[in-house]
Amino acid sequence: KLFVGGVSWETTEETFTNYFSKYGEVMDSVIMTDRHSGRPRGFGFVTFADPAVADRVLEEDHVIDGRAVEVKRTVPREDMEVKGVTRTKKIFVGGIPPSLTEDELKEYFSVYGSIVDHQIMLDHKTGRSRGFGFVTFDSEDAVERIFSEGRTHELGGKQ
Repeated sequence: KLFVGGVSWETTEETFTNYFSKYGEVMDSVIMTDRHSGRPRGFGFVTFADPAVADRVLEEDHVIDGRAVEVKRTVPREDMEVKGVTRTKKIFVGGIPPSLTEDELKEYFSVYGSIVDHQIMLDHKTGRSRGFGFVTFDSEDAVERIFSEGRTHELGGKQ
């Protein structure tokens, strides 16, 4: 089973399944949608009959409906650490106020460790902040330090 992120909102379940079926037999595939609005959430999952097919898919870059997507192996819930978080270098930051800049995001989190990449996700049509982003550090220890202080942090006056 693979996670597929960055899926275009125009991509249909049929297009999604057809794209991955060229690699091998697809047992299951789904594009996740918002429970209330029914709109796509920009990611999905694909499960192949043969694990070797999934390995091959992970070795390539993928573009669906003209948009590059990120494909990663899923981590089964039972394999996750007791805390529910595996050691990682990348964090999700939600609840970002619209006024916060990418530089301010980087500055805030740089006290925890050296930052390799940072971004605030923008709405494709309006160019405005979608209120969340990601920060990638050069070591898992930086992420450990962030969570050791609790799960909420205040950025731009917002938790």
